[in-house]
Amino acid sequence: MAKYIFVTGGVTSSLGKGIIAASLAKLLQARGLSVTIQKFDPYINVDPGTLNPYEHGECYVTEDGAETDLDLGHYERFLNIHTSQANNVTTGRVYQTVINKERAGDFLGKTVQVVPHITDEIKRRMLLIGKEGKYDIVITEIGGTVGDIESLPFVESVRQLQWELPEEDCLIVHLTLIPYLKAAKELKTKPTQHSVRLLSQEGVHPDIIVCRSEKPLNFEIKRKIAQFCNVKTEAVIESLDAATIYEVPMMMMREKLDQICLKKLGITQFNEPDLTYWKGFLEKLKYPKTTINIGLVGKYVELQDAYKSILEAFIHAGAINECKVNIISIHSEHLTPEDVHQKLGNLDGMLVAPGFGIRGIEGKISAIKYAREKGLPFFGICLGMQMSVIEFARNVMGLKDAHSTEMNKDTANPVIDMMEEQKKITAMGGTMRLGSYPCKIKEGTLAHKIYGTTDITERHRHRWEFNSDYKDAFEKAGMVISGINLTTGLVEIVELPDHPFFIGVQYHPELKSTVDSPAPIFVKFVEAAKACNEKRIQDPVVIE
Repeated sequence: MAKYIFVTGGVTSSLGKGIIAASLAKLLQARGLSVTIQKFDPYINVDPGTLNPYEHGECYVTEDGAETDLDLGHYERFLNIHTSQANNVTTGRVYQTVINKERAGDFLGKTVQVVPHITDEIKRRMLLIGKEGKYDIVITEIGGTVGDIESLPFVESVRQLQWELPEEDCLIVHLTLIPYLKAAKELKTKPTQHSVRLLSQEGVHPDIIVCRSEKPLNFEIKRKIAQFCNVKTEAVIESLDAATIYEVPMMMMREKLDQICLKKLGITQFNEPDLTYWKGFLEKLKYPKTTINIGLVGKYVELQDAYKSILEAFIHAGAINECKVNIISIHSEHLTPEDVHQKLGNLDGMLVAPGFGIRGIEGKISAIKYAREKGLPFFGICLGMQMSVIEFARNVMGLKDAHSTEMNKDTANPVIDMMEEQKKITAMGGTMRLGSYPCKIKEGTLAHKIYGTTDITERHRHRWEFNSDYKDAFEKAGMVISGINLTTGLVEIVELPDHPFFIGVQYHPELKSTVDSPAPIFVKFVEAAKACNEKRIQDPVVIE
């Protein structure tokens, strides 16, 4: 039977519950324990698949095709394991399940209520992964902030489990904020006291309090928090602002968060943590030998979380290359052929990001044309790959009206078209081509050099694809189709051979990049950008 750790949050949102949960899991994993993490989100959407990135940031996709919260990306990047549909549950999914049961008559005519029916379903899902017998510890992050109306059923479910499970099998970690008032020049503990009191009023008593702060907590502050929040002083953990999220596991280890959890869970047999590789990664991250500028061309650049996995993949690839990757955000909607040189002229590489809809499309096409003509290393993901196909069709093949039927359904040259099986679908949620699919890579290509194999699997999230009716015409014009799904014939990878680095992929390689296993295509792209940077230093007119 697995043991359960629940992570709640108070005072304000965005304190970093996901990072604390992932850091604790990493430390426990480093001690030889089998750990997984799950996220319970209080919103009524069944999943974030239909949410605008401005609303909820990136929609993360798992191997089995689940559209999930972006925190699952942190879990995978820290632990180097795959999550699944079961690792992310929303209020909407819970209610959908309960209502379906009611419609089927499973409740035998009883009145269906939040307690016990909704809370029973939440508890069932909270314990589900732990019953598989694969994990020693299951960490559950509760989304939202204590006191939110929508979080109450989750908090009540945790209260019931805290009572139902053996004392040594259940642990509550509460993340809170200790604000620093500059005028008074002191840290204030009252918000934390109120947060814990609010949680206690709901019947949930935290065992450990993790305090986010921009200033160190002295012993007296820790003692005060412990006294008024009814925990031991050693169970008050300092969590200072960090330069990178990847420092947090080391910070939590210094605070002995993992040891305190193990003690409270009654686990006495464990190894010393082996974080050799993690420390090496941090060393390269902190002390890079070179710096490069990568342009991120997208339509959601105002919100960094919209491209969270891409940004993290660049951190992983940069560390491997002992290189600091400066990301220059470029809004595609504000990019025109007239100013493309001004905005892209100082870049060492350019990534055109995924997305949906017509807004900003022509800006992306202009950026790709610049990269192709100037020899600037280019990398396109999903929509970025599709725009590279359109740009090539218009400006190399002479198909001036080439487009995607997503943006222009009446185009005479639909070089990007909706997948055949998608044309009959009307429901939006969970109906795209989702999850991991195989790809066969052609030998001798850039893609083959990147991956070092002809067989890969990558994750997808799309409805439109390269129109295979144009495949021969593109290859005749010089574009190489270097990766294909053999079952469907779907074009997965396109590239240009007479270019320093020009590649577009239909899948999302950023979703599988972790600290331990950086995405190969990001590693090679950063390597190409480094080479471009070196050429620029040696000869400033190589790329005008």
